Amino acid sequence: MAKAKDNVVQPLAVAVLTVSDTRDEAADTSGQYLVDALQSAGHRLADRAIVVDDIYQIRMVISRWIADNGIDAVLVTGGTGFSGRDSTPEAVRPLFDKNVEGFGEVFRALSLAEIGSSTIQSRALAGFANNTVIFCMPGSTGACRTAWTGLIREQLDSTHGPCNFVGVLKVRGEQG
Repeated sequence: MAKAKDNVVQPLAVAVLTVSDTRDEAADTSGQYLVDALQSAGHRLADRAIVVDDIYQIRMVISRWIADNGIDAVLVTGGTGFSGRDSTPEAVRPLFDKNVEGFGEVFRALSLAEIGSSTIQSRALAGFANNTVIFCMPGSTGACRTAWTGLIREQLDSTHGPCNFVGVLKVRGEQG
């Protein structure tokens, strides 16, 4: 894993996708939370989109982002439950080259203290596609906060030890 030089966080280009049949940008509190959080951590918002909960719409946006060498990470909020339209895991999982097996488990463990047994209704997941890390979390702002503060922030922080994901990302200027 790459270590940050002089303990300075290496800024990443991060895209945010909200999956929702009802939200627009004005009502997208979860997506806005993620934008604010990543920027507060020193990263740059590379792109932002809202798509309806449709497997092919989700794949289209994420496929474009993972093919873009200027995007290092993707944060997806919404579509991870069990309702008939929730399809984020089905849309994203086939794109993964590698799964981050522990993300969903640790997210649910953190969430258990906040929402009790309802945490089992989350199908949060993460993985890598074309050296881009993708984190998929529930659509509530609280769930995004739990995922960001409990897991994602540190894994996108090049100074976090003993390891983080920055060394395996296609960070601009570092890898081809």
